[in-house]
Amino acid sequence: MCLPVLLCVLACLCAAPGPVFGADRSCTDLRQFYTGKGFTLAGVPQMEISGEHLRMCPQGPTCCTTTMEENLAGLSGQDTEGLIREAGRSLQAAFNALHRSFDTYFTELHSRSERSLQEALSPLGPLYSQNTRLYGDLYNDLRLYYRGSALNLDETLTEFWSRLLERTFKTTAPTDVTLSEDYLECVSKQQETLRPFGDVPRDMKAKVIRAFFTARSFVQGLVISGEVVRKVSQVSLSPECVKALMKLVYCPHCHGMASVKPCSAYCANVMKGCLANQADLDPEWQNLIDTMIQVASSFSMEPSLDVVLSSIPARIYEAVHFLQENMDTFTAKVYQTCGTPGEPGTGSPTTHEQRKKSGSLTASEYKPSPTAGLRLEMQVSDLSSKLREMRQYWIQLPVALCSKLAAGGGGQEKCWNGMTKASYLPEVMGDGLANQINNPEVELDITKPDMTIRQQIMQLKIMSNKLKNALEGNDVDFQDASDDISGSGSGMCAGGHCARSRPGLYALAPDNSGVRGAAASQTRLCALLLLLPLAVLLLQR
Repeated sequence: MCLPVLLCVLACLCAAPGPVFGADRSCTDLRQFYTGKGFTLAGVPQMEISGEHLRMCPQGPTCCTTTMEENLAGLSGQDTEGLIREAGRSLQAAFNALHRSFDTYFTELHSRSERSLQEALSPLGPLYSQNTRLYGDLYNDLRLYYRGSALNLDETLTEFWSRLLERTFKTTAPTDVTLSEDYLECVSKQQETLRPFGDVPRDMKAKVIRAFFTARSFVQGLVISGEVVRKVSQVSLSPECVKALMKLVYCPHCHGMASVKPCSAYCANVMKGCLANQADLDPEWQNLIDTMIQVASSFSMEPSLDVVLSSIPARIYEAVHFLQENMDTFTAKVYQTCGTPGEPGTGSPTTHEQRKKSGSLTASEYKPSPTAGLRLEMQVSDLSSKLREMRQYWIQLPVALCSKLAAGGGGQEKCWNGMTKASYLPEVMGDGLANQINNPEVELDITKPDMTIRQQIMQLKIMSNKLKNALEGNDVDFQDASDDISGSGSGMCAGGHCARSRPGLYALAPDNSGVRGAAASQTRLCALLLLLPLAVLLLQR
């Protein structure tokens, strides 16, 4: 009697891992789950079958056929790629929102400055009324440069002051003197040596160029960042990753443990392996975000962005007023260099009177409204805080994905570890491709990085360097920063909110013992116990 009882006990011990031991299980739940995923019931077993055919899930009694395993593997890859694209769209929408916010602020500032021209320059009389197109062209060129035109801003401003000098000199010349184009060109060439407008052109040029360099580079940085997210989020998962995802997500269903969630450390290793190339973006991504925060902070440094743009009309008036006050001296020096254009007549009676009567606002007296400064301060604060939230996106992405799939902090002893319902023992890998060399869940060739992602890493480097150049006052060229730049980006999500950073999953990571799971140990134990009855029979004989 002892031997049959012992054999029954051994049969129970050696049953396949699962919540119920011994008797065959019905596949009703899996059949319902499988059809719910859009598959047909053709070939789906009614009761558990032997699992020697399984290639991704642990072998053992199962409700999944080879075809079902392949179908669910493909679905696991599609599901995860969908989650990655969804997170990417959310981040793109956040960049788009930042772009719209800053672009609206900057263009309003630019337009308000242009509208104030008439008030600031009307005291100049004909010098303003007869040259409105000249001033309008300046603002239009500044607008085009901000929008990405290949204009040389230094040359544009130099040309503006040269043309303004010609117009001013011509307006103040005696009425009976005709000035040829060659003579006016000679006059304009005296700008650098005689400095007819005082220090205003040089000072204004330095401030305006720096303001527009940083503003243009900042919006381009936002666009490039969104484009990098879009392109990287579309990178397909590798076949090895898809197999690991199948084992992580759907193998519990195949083995009758649909309610058991994956261990968080197990999920972390799978996702870190699947997203190893994406994590390699992190150093350059953080560098770019930090540089954009620096650029945003520079907008409020003296002279602040709003002061520079709003004071352009006052600076132009100040320059023209300086020339009018010193016109006699300047004219004498021009005659020495360019020659006398003709016998002086009675002169223009309005010119001297205007420069005596004009007393408009000067740049040194210009004070922006308190609300303008407050709005800029709020703009910079909002930009900086939202950019900081994006700094660790690529290394937080596996954590964010696992938060949707894995067991919570209290369920790490009874979770799916890839083999059975138990704790997960291997250590959690680091971030990036090089750290996956010993990843126990995803097979990777660390010598073959994804080239699409490597190209995007280079784009991040290029953009960071251009932002740093802009901070130093050097012009930048964006033509090679991206082959597909759109001012509004692409891919919006509901609400336009970024995926928030989530707490790490690594606090409960167990020590590395090289053990994959409990099922292998159970198999060895069963083999030894099955030999026990033979030993008993031999001893009885």
